[in-house]
Amino acid sequence: MAAVSQISSSPADVLPRDTDALLVGRLLDPEAGGPSLVLVRGDALVDVTDLGPTMADLLERPDAVTLLRDAAERRSWPLAEVLEATAAHRVEQPRLLAPVDLQVIKAAGVTFANSMLERVIEERAGGVAEDAEEIRRRVTSRVGERLESVRAGSPEAIELLLWLREQGMWSQYLEVGLGPDAEIFTKGPVLSAVGYGAPVGVAAVSEWNNPEPELVLAVTSDARIVGATLGNDVNLRDVEGRSALLLPQAKDNNAATALGPFLRLFDEGFGIDDVRDARITLTVLGRDGFELRDASDMGQISRPLESLVAQAVNRRHPYPDGVVLFTGTLFAPTADRGEPGSGFTHHEGDLVEIATPRLGALRNVVTTSEQAPEWDTGIRALYASLMRRGLLRAAT
Repeated sequence: MAAVSQISSSPADVLPRDTDALLVGRLLDPEAGGPSLVLVRGDALVDVTDLGPTMADLLERPDAVTLLRDAAERRSWPLAEVLEATAAHRVEQPRLLAPVDLQVIKAAGVTFANSMLERVIEERAGGVAEDAEEIRRRVTSRVGERLESVRAGSPEAIELLLWLREQGMWSQYLEVGLGPDAEIFTKGPVLSAVGYGAPVGVAAVSEWNNPEPELVLAVTSDARIVGATLGNDVNLRDVEGRSALLLPQAKDNNAATALGPFLRLFDEGFGIDDVRDARITLTVLGRDGFELRDASDMGQISRPLESLVAQAVNRRHPYPDGVVLFTGTLFAPTADRGEPGSGFTHHEGDLVEIATPRLGALRNVVTTSEQAPEWDTGIRALYASLMRRGLLRAAT
């Protein structure tokens, strides 16, 4: 991959606009020999690993907010220097990682009407981008307006679903977009997500793909929503469009999950209502001069966030280390990047920014999953590092 260093590393461009945000993350310091938990405090990142030693441990503590506010000043790193090293991929210097560790990476799909229609279009196009525009026109003209104000799982939604079946328009995507059961799937393995500034991967076999800018909830083992961050749920539209059974191949690829820049914890100044009102912006800047700018309004989601969490974490689906839950996106980009009707797809070197004022900005540059740094640090490596550093005692 050719060098691209257009990722802004200024704290003012990366952090939330309100300066009282309670932000935690994970930092890899080569000198420490493993990841540390960090708290953003002013212009520094303060080591709070003793409160963990993993992010999953920290979030499970009901007094996490108080402990972080009272955390003593121990080792720290200059925030601006870490952001710069992270954006420039200086592996010999301290740099940010994805802000979660042992949580299972889950995702809710088809949670917005527009993205639901795009999934139907993918399915009917059989993964062929050139056929999508005509199908989009026909499908939208028949069902688009009826979907605008329907709440998934409601009597009105079930009635609409039955009508669509009668019209020969049934789809598995409409079933999960309108019916009582949400689509909840595993986006990637534990510890596989990349963070702010890291290359994000699109499988080389894909010719039709896109970013999915999403708000991501941090959820504890007892289903408490304790914070939020930003995510890119990279999707291979041609792969999933051939068959929904190929969802794992379309979603779970090397470097295909990005999270960050930090995890913002809920406190008296930021909570679930702020998340419900968020507007997530997407910007894609290509080396070819291509620009795409759009947004996803969380207020248009078809299921309450609490309902998605309740379907993801429950007695039937227990997660002792918690989960992070991608909540879905309003749209899939459709702007033509080449010939008319060709639709949008990534090019190598695209700069992708996902942002919202109260969570900051997640920025990554696109490469192939095959060229992105290989994920090679799993749970065994994490615990070997914690043991070497004498940190496992903090979890007892």
